[in-house]
Amino acid sequence: MKIYYHPASTTSRSVMLFVAESGIAAEMQLVDLFTGEHVKPPYAAVNPSQLVPTLEDGDFRLSESSAILKYLADKVDSPAYPKELRQRARVNERMDWINTQLCRDLAYGFVYPQILPTHKRSSDAVQAATLAWGKERAQRWLQVLDQNLIGKHAYLCGDQITIADYFGAPFVALGEAVRCDYAACPNVKRWIGSMKQLKSWKKVNEAIDGYVATLKDSKLETI
Repeated sequence: MKIYYHPASTTSRSVMLFVAESGIAAEMQLVDLFTGEHVKPPYAAVNPSQLVPTLEDGDFRLSESSAILKYLADKVDSPAYPKELRQRARVNERMDWINTQLCRDLAYGFVYPQILPTHKRSSDAVQAATLAWGKERAQRWLQVLDQNLIGKHAYLCGDQITIADYFGAPFVALGEAVRCDYAACPNVKRWIGSMKQLKSWKKVNEAIDGYVATLKDSKLETI
């Protein structure tokens, strides 16, 4: 089994973290996003969307980190993806919510336009409007995450870690790249603190942490 990835990719880190924590045997194939390897024909033939991660298991290929996490969890019979109908539905719901709400506005609408040149908007006015919209929306989703999804629980779906936590935590931690400290969201801050205690967290995130360190003198909008 092979997983195409890049360590600076948030979606890759979700999969990397689960693989490492679960002891899954997989060949990790680096796709160098910074040299444009992902848009060149060899990788485009693997994943026509030209994105990472991609899983290859024999003659079966699967893209999208949420789907990959579910596949891997079922393949190794992980308790992090419960089989009971309603518990599994809750995990699916949380992962869809991260994908369609928080990730869209916090990552793509607020963080990435500030830290990735390829996501910066075409003019100062468009950039400012993008960040204002992303910030307002992300603040709303963070409050929902804090008060309604996590609340008094330890994790996103209750008191046991699930693949929803592996999927969501790297996106929320990404906010720290623009100096979000989540002081206004104590449950989120507690949850992220718990996820950072996983034995593989530091290793999995060392590439993005190194990149973020280069931004220490940059002027950034935060939440």
